[in-house]
Amino acid sequence: MHLNNWLRLLSCLLFAFFCQTQADAGSNYRKKYPGGKYYIWRYTLKDKQGTSYSMDHPNRWLTHKSIERRKRQGLQIDSTDLPVSARYLRQIESILSAKTENGKKSKAEWTIIGTSRWNNTVLVRSNDTTLLSRLKTLDCISKSQCVWISPDSIDRPVKHTYHEYFNSWDSIPDITYGNGKEQLEMLQGQRLHSISKRGKGMTIAVLDGGFQNVNVIPAFLHANIMGTKDFVYPNSPFFFQETDHGTKVLSAMAANEPFVLIGTAPEARYWLLRCEDQQTEQPVEEDYWAMAAEFADSVGVDIINSSLGYNEYDMPGYYHQRDLDGQTSLISRTASMLARKGIILVNSSGNSGMGPWKKISFPADALDILTVGAVNIDKKNAPFCGVGPTQDGRVKPDVMALGSPTSLISGRGSIVRDMGTSFSTPLVTGLVACLWQALPEKTAREIIDLVRQTGSQHEKPDNIFGYGIPNFWLAYMIGKAQSKVPHEE
Repeated sequence: MHLNNWLRLLSCLLFAFFCQTQADAGSNYRKKYPGGKYYIWRYTLKDKQGTSYSMDHPNRWLTHKSIERRKRQGLQIDSTDLPVSARYLRQIESILSAKTENGKKSKAEWTIIGTSRWNNTVLVRSNDTTLLSRLKTLDCISKSQCVWISPDSIDRPVKHTYHEYFNSWDSIPDITYGNGKEQLEMLQGQRLHSISKRGKGMTIAVLDGGFQNVNVIPAFLHANIMGTKDFVYPNSPFFFQETDHGTKVLSAMAANEPFVLIGTAPEARYWLLRCEDQQTEQPVEEDYWAMAAEFADSVGVDIINSSLGYNEYDMPGYYHQRDLDGQTSLISRTASMLARKGIILVNSSGNSGMGPWKKISFPADALDILTVGAVNIDKKNAPFCGVGPTQDGRVKPDVMALGSPTSLISGRGSIVRDMGTSFSTPLVTGLVACLWQALPEKTAREIIDLVRQTGSQHEKPDNIFGYGIPNFWLAYMIGKAQSKVPHEE
């Protein structure tokens, strides 16, 4: 076998071993789930009658930046943007808080933990399935579904220390981009940086499972972080002590440590949104993701990075490959709306290429998004990368970037090299921000099209490599030519 093939095989085996080691380690730090058995049900409302909001006054629930983003792209506020009906919420609350037939107060505990404007849904958590079933009888509810059951045990929180300084071997003298040089140059991103397009003025929401130590690692202290929000119920009391997956993802974009690591959009603004529950793998995470995406919209973000994907839940047989049509799963249906709101979603294709699923995960099948796969330094497809096409025949993934491995900053504050489409994705996200900064007159769909058409195999895309490795400098040049504005030298 050729040496490169041996190296690729070894890297994949190490990747699988790492995942199994992480799972085995987690089993040593578990405790009984507190409070007994609980359930979360998703209720779809039939319409939005009785809402106190009007499309004529969107500033009541959307920021000025969100409204202006739509106006700039010629997009209208529509009924999906309206918050769910307050009247229907009151009806749900009246059932939940009603006394039992014998006049005694029910001992059932319940909480409305969230709503989705775009999907017109309500999430209710309770320890009483009879009470949850009773809600189905309301005329305002068209569909109900159990999306979460409390596990028997969960992980104990473990606090991780961090390095206040990089190790001496983390630095690469005489190379300004440090460990980030190859992954940036593969996409021709350094040329955008050379004309001061480094993401300034653009806002990126990072949807992930945790951002361990981002608040204390020195490398992030100068990152322009606008805020944080937790959508997982119950919210973590230790937001910055959850998994470091999001820390690594953020570093690929926001790091700005010369000679160590410079990310693809070091001058962009960032919202850190936690929507992945590390304790279980259940459909409610799609609802958390949807609520995070809607929040991102409401505060006016331009781009969402989602290094998340779902295809297998603790509830077996939930999805099939035939569902990969961009509309069947709640998360993909939500993702397919984003371009219509003026937002670009850049999502990982998933790491199922070597498993029984093999295909992309949800919401990588969504319409009008950029789905990112992973390549190695030789620009060869990483075998763990999920493949296409979608069920309705669209090419997936869309583009590829270095993800086998990617240079990142871990939750311990040191340089690591990690593998996965989770980490090739933010490389593309950051440069989408730089490109859009350079071409502010373009719409979300136009930027997406530019990235695709500059892929290394855009003339003959396939469902393993997509449109290929994008050239962001070429995308900028084409975009400038289309705008008939002289390009900068």
